[in-house]
Amino acid sequence: MGAEIIPFPLVRRRAFIQRHAARIAEASSTTAGKLLAHSVQVQVDTMRRRGIGVDAIAREAKALEAALRYEQWRLVRQRGGVA
Repeated sequence: MGAEIIPFPLVRRRAFIQRHAARIAEASSTTAGKLLAHSVQVQVDTMRRRGIGVDAIAREAKALEAALRYEQWRLVRQRGGVA
């Protein structure tokens, strides 16, 4: 019987969220979607390699995507633009 690995919540990594959201906010709409998906997928792959359970990965991926979208929206609104 193995122990369950619980990941540190990705949404708590503020610098990571801000850095990636800024890149996404500066990109064109087509590129932004790809950058968002890629950022989440890289984290999913990393968690999978570290042996984190499927349910925890799904939960973290959903939370990360929401945090990135929120921060992207906040940055765009702050600049006076439209997402």
